Amino acid sequence: MLDLHTHSTASDGTLSPSALIHLAKKINLFAVALCDHDTTDGLDEAMETARRISQTFVPGIELSANHNQVTIHVVGLYIDHSQRALKDVLVRTQQMRDTRNPKIITALQQLGIDISLNEVEAVAKGNTIGRPHIAEVLQKKGVVSTADQAFAKYLGVNGSAHVPKDRLTATEAIHVIRAAGGVPILAHPHLTGLKGDELDTFVGELTSIGLQGIEVFYSGYKSSRSAEYTRIAKHHDLVRSGGSDFHGASKPNIRLGRGIGNLYVRDDLLEPIRQLAGR
Repeated sequence: MLDLHTHSTASDGTLSPSALIHLAKKINLFAVALCDHDTTDGLDEAMETARRISQTFVPGIELSANHNQVTIHVVGLYIDHSQRALKDVLVRTQQMRDTRNPKIITALQQLGIDISLNEVEAVAKGNTIGRPHIAEVLQKKGVVSTADQAFAKYLGVNGSAHVPKDRLTATEAIHVIRAAGGVPILAHPHLTGLKGDELDTFVGELTSIGLQGIEVFYSGYKSSRSAEYTRIAKHHDLVRSGGSDFHGASKPNIRLGRGIGNLYVRDDLLEPIRQLAGR
């Protein structure tokens, strides 16, 4: 099996990059990709561990972007994270996060919640700060009982402390992944909120920009949904990909390689992606 969509402590996962690779080896994954949000900080550690224990590894990233007022996430597989263009974009995305996080903290404080940015930074332990770290602090303080509740009540789109995120354009995200030698793939298409012909048209627009793949297999997808996305992939001549979106203990119902239990990403999907990347 493959798992081409995972996260580590370098962004908002709970396993270190090294521990993630060891787990992939333990459960006999053919290949695993690390795609942390807007950062490549965990890739060197993951690559070294994978080399040492002979685990096939795909260096990746996940970038947030907007296209026609729709938020998308683009996974980049087989990226060369030493490329200057990618590094420059990641500096920009970090600046976007650095601007947003204090605003979220202020919004929570205005709701009467005792929380500080220093507490969130302590939880993040030097890694890229994201909303899951804020949710963890809220949970530790007893403000909420679960991370899901933190997002539903405060941090999500409909939450009382929600602060919109500045994002790259889809063109920027797709082009920088390709400039870094990677293959840009539309992650979890269902989160666009689009279906049927609308989604097909939307994917066609992204393909004209340079999109090369789509996540057909993902945690919780029924066979009918995967079949729909397979049809879209064939229509636009896109490679198919898939992954669990594993985060570790912060999303305990999602297992590496198996998602919520029904995920199975065949290893023969990797070769077309690898060929596109010229690896």
